[in-house]
Amino acid sequence: MTYEVSGSGASGGCGEPRGWRAAAEAALYGTAGFYRRPEGPAGHFRTSVHASPLFARAVARLLCRVDEALGRPERLDFVDMAAGRGELVTGVLAALPAEVAARTRAYAVEFADRPRGLDARIEWRAELPNDVTGLLFANEWLDNVPVEVAEVDSAGVPRLVLVRPDGTERLGEPVSGAEAEWLARWWPLPDEPGLRAEIGLPRDTAWASAVASLARGLAVAVDYAHTAAARPPFGTLTGFREGRETAPVPDGSCDITAHVALDACALPGGRLLTQRAALRALGVEGARPPLALASTDPAAYVRALASAGEAAELTAPGGLGDFGWLLQPVAIADPLL
Repeated sequence: MTYEVSGSGASGGCGEPRGWRAAAEAALYGTAGFYRRPEGPAGHFRTSVHASPLFARAVARLLCRVDEALGRPERLDFVDMAAGRGELVTGVLAALPAEVAARTRAYAVEFADRPRGLDARIEWRAELPNDVTGLLFANEWLDNVPVEVAEVDSAGVPRLVLVRPDGTERLGEPVSGAEAEWLARWWPLPDEPGLRAEIGLPRDTAWASAVASLARGLAVAVDYAHTAAARPPFGTLTGFREGRETAPVPDGSCDITAHVALDACALPGGRLLTQRAALRALGVEGARPPLALASTDPAAYVRALASAGEAAELTAPGGLGDFGWLLQPVAIADPLL
């Protein structure tokens, strides 16, 4: 993922207030930004990819289903969008059957430099490839596509929130144009002062661009999400540093993220479901192994019990299991139906 960033670092130069979108772009992706750090995202927060290898294996099974829906093409593409340090694409390649792996061309799309020791089969890119035939998988990408924040003022008017590098905010101009149209359609704000929304228009655009890279196949976005029936009244903008939630300060010291209005991102033919439902459809159940196995094969029982615990975490209500999956088939049938 590549962003055009003004200025030479994450601080935003003179420290004048600006919209959250520009502030977060510089703080995350500028030359001194948070995502330029060598430890990568895994050094600060734990995604499903890091929680268990079961996640990558499930994505590998999904890729095999896409392969079948495509009629087993000579070249099968797998695109890991916002690849971090390549953890997901590495796990998917390792989990594929040999015959499928031999036909798979793997891409990791990430603006950071290629990690040392990464599997030579993985093509590391700053931009999406074109004419993809296969599976594009974007795990926790859209929540880091920066957006503007709107807040209702004392007169009931939604205004853009401006922020300085130290995190202090003030209200700017009224929301207008395409951003106002997006709010009215997807996140209408009552005229109650203090209510907030994140204007997801850049994410809709980013997702449409990602889907457009597919000639045939499936695009999947997995993220913290909410839908029109349950928008949070004060928004979800927050920060993460070293595994802990913190105030969102756009100075390059922390991740800055906000939940995704996945229903707004969806294109015609797209389908939303929870991670719990998606992973169960891909064979991740979380059921405990039979107790009798502990007597007949204790080592196998311990392994199965550990796997069940990992599966339970990936599918847990109130946790990772509530993540949203947006499935966008392109010229194929939905492989999870």
